Parts: sequence; C-alpha cells; structure tokens
Amino acid sequence: MDEDSRRFEVINAKVGIIGSGKIGEALIKGLISSKKLSRKCLCASDVREERRKYISKKYLIECLHSNLELVDKSEVVILAVKPNDVKKVLHGIREKLTDKHLLISIAAGVTIDFLLKTLGKPIPIVRGMPNLPVLVREGMTVLASQNGTEEHLAMAREIFESVGKVVFMEEKYMDAVTGLSGSGPAYIFMVIEALVEAGVKVGIPRETSTLLAAQTTLGAAKMILETEEHPALLREMVTTPGGVTIDGIIQLEEGKLRTSIINAVVKATERSRELVLND
Repeated sequence: MDEDSRRFEVINAKVGIIGSGKIGEALIKGLISSKKLSRKCLCASDVREERRKYISKKYLIECLHSNLELVDKSEVVILAVKPNDVKKVLHGIREKLTDKHLLISIAAGVTIDFLLKTLGKPIPIVRGMPNLPVLVREGMTVLASQNGTEEHLAMAREIFESVGKVVFMEEKYMDAVTGLSGSGPAYIFMVIEALVEAGVKVGIPRETSTLLAAQTTLGAAKMILETEEHPALLREMVTTPGGVTIDGIIQLEEGKLRTSIINAVVKATERSRELVLND
C-alpha cells in the first residue's frame, strides 16, 4: 500500500452521491478535506451538465450523468435530491441496488418506510437530516435507521462527521429535528441580523457590527458545547446585578423572544409532519 492510500482508511467503502447541489457538494468537500475518503473512492452524479463539469473540475472526482452507473461503482449511495424527486430516482436505480449496498437518504420528510416501499426490497437504509452549516463543516446531522447494522451506522456517522456533529435518534423524532436544527439556522440568522442592525443603530459601522454579532453568537454557542453548562447559567454569568445586560434582557422578555422561538420550532415541526412522505 502506498503512502497516499494509507492516508485514507477511515471509510472503507466506495461512496456515491446522487445530487450535487449545495448539500451534496458540502459532503464531497467534507469527505475530501477531512481525508476520510480517497477521491478514487468517491463519485457523484447530477442531471445538469454544467454542474457535473464544475464538480469534476473543482474536486477532481468523477461526476456522472447516469445514476445507475454511480450505483454500479458504489457501496454506499447517498440520496441528496429534492423530496419530490426521490421516487423517480429510486425507480431508476432500484434494479441495481442490492442488500450489499447502504442507502443513505437526506431528503427532508421522506420516511424509511416510504423508501423501502418504493424500492420494493429490503435495502439497508439510514435516514439523515443535516442542516445548512454543513456547507462550512459545522453542521448538525441527525441519523436514524430501522434495518442498518452497526457497521452501516458507523459508516454513516463517519461520513457526516466530515461536515459537523452527528447524533442518532429514533425516526419518530425527525419532524421535531427538522423544526429545531433543520430550520434553526434561519432563526439564528434572524437574531444575528437583528444584532447587526442594532449595532448600526447605536453607531457601529455595519462591517464591524456584523463581525461583532457573528463572533459573539459563535462564541456563545461554543461555550455551551465546551462547558456543558445550562444556557441559563451562562446567561447569568453575563448578567451582573444592576449592570447593563439586565436592561437588555428585560426588553427581550417584554418582546417575548423566547416564546416566539419556541412557537417557531413548534410550528415548523407541525409543518414538517404535514409534508412527510411515508406511503
């Protein structure tokens, strides 16, 4: 085994990604950048010729037009297409899929039961719900499976840890996950946007205000992850008696910030349940 081959031993399988959009490309970039997988063991597909050329040129991997050819070349097949395209794609590849493959679907709202029924045979399946920050390898992905082995689950974990953090949950939680971590970046972007505008309002130049707001949010999140303290305890560390911060918190409470965020997650969860494909 040569030196280059020895560098890539984390994922011992050939991986194919159907769909080279934003999330598909993020996985390609993450797998290559993390050195979890050699380029020669990674391929992708896309219906758009310009997209295939772009992916092939930028990442030096094979990007195919034929999904059947991709399945032939792969042991792990990642379905990174829009939910409405899932049935058509599966109908096109099911003749080539066998129980030797692992199918990973990241199509929002598409259940494992729907995938199995569409395929018409017991293919090992892992369902995933990544979020947008996988684009910068700081994503949060929740994985679920009904029929995957320990080896399959370990493989899926390694793949998605190349673009962020991973947890396993029962599939019944996926709609709630969609409402929280799936939609969550949009809520946080709104909070950051408000902080930026507030900074501008009190006289801080926009570019500096954006940096202050974004880094403050990043640092606060990192403190929660690294200290494992409850967010309320960390908030109290900033909120000294008679200080400045408490006046700001009173305004947020009067504006019902927490209630609004809780309601946003609940409503997004309910909408996810309405859109689910399970039969």
